[in-house]
Amino acid sequence: MSDRGYLIRNQHAVHFITFAVVEWVDVFTRKIYADIIVESLIYCQLNKGLKIHAWCLMSNHIHLIVSAEEPFKLSDILRDFKKFTSVKIIAEIQNHPQESRKSWMLWIFRRAGEENNRNKDFQFWQQDNHPIELDHVQILDSKMDYLHQNPVRAGLVREEKDYVFSSGIDYYDNGKGLIAIDFL
Repeated sequence: MSDRGYLIRNQHAVHFITFAVVEWVDVFTRKIYADIIVESLIYCQLNKGLKIHAWCLMSNHIHLIVSAEEPFKLSDILRDFKKFTSVKIIAEIQNHPQESRKSWMLWIFRRAGEENNRNKDFQFWQQDNHPIELDHVQILDSKMDYLHQNPVRAGLVREEKDYVFSSGIDYYDNGKGLIAIDFL
């Protein structure tokens, strides 16, 4: 780790990445915010060279197994994704008339933004990604199982294939999930 956090050294290798919401706020319990993540991932696939090999969105974090097509850089894609989704989700929270947690969430995101000199107003995502390059099949298998078992361990579903906001259906039921998968 450097003073700038974990780094993606090989910009085109397959990586396991995790983003967490500041203070682990359960934002994605509302479908409207989860849909922003899904739409943004699809946009990055279609326009920014993101290859999604597996994914799982939980209530307050997301796990991804991803890589980037040439000439795109994975770190640039992820930076843009985090910036866009943070602005979009915070705006949606601010404008959502039925959001019962609005004041509380905005207070947390504003406080986090004020404490971080990299942010102007709000901070939605924690600063780091903890990328792990998946350069061995054992590591890849371990992270793939971990990612898809997340909703099972949380008691949200009985089987990986039943969780809507993941690639579990793609891998465990030969179905088609919300996001097209680049199988490894």
